[in-house]
Amino acid sequence: MRFRYVDWLMLRDVKRRKLTAEYAQERMRYKALINNNILPEDLRESADMDMRKLPRDSLRWRIVDRCVITSRARGNVPRWRMSRFIFRHNADYNKLSGVTKAKW
Repeated sequence: MRFRYVDWLMLRDVKRRKLTAEYAQERMRYKALINNNILPEDLRESADMDMRKLPRDSLRWRIVDRCVITSRARGNVPRWRMSRFIFRHNADYNKLSGVTKAKW
């Protein structure tokens, strides 16, 4: 039986992306309460404590941009979410739409 993800790093990144999408609205509301200077200090502190109870992996900067094919974390082309090696290979064989070789 073949696993759906290339390695455990890709699986971990997928879980983080799901958590980030799930808790984004709630985190944004807590952040607005914390940064609002008009509200009383105890309300802002309680919002801060509630925000700290959210999962750590739901933070936006915990997401690592990985290649969707090889799970490589470095040297990715952001628009296609592929590593530069896979991107070059697919572009050479016309498997990516809208990609042309540079001409000057």
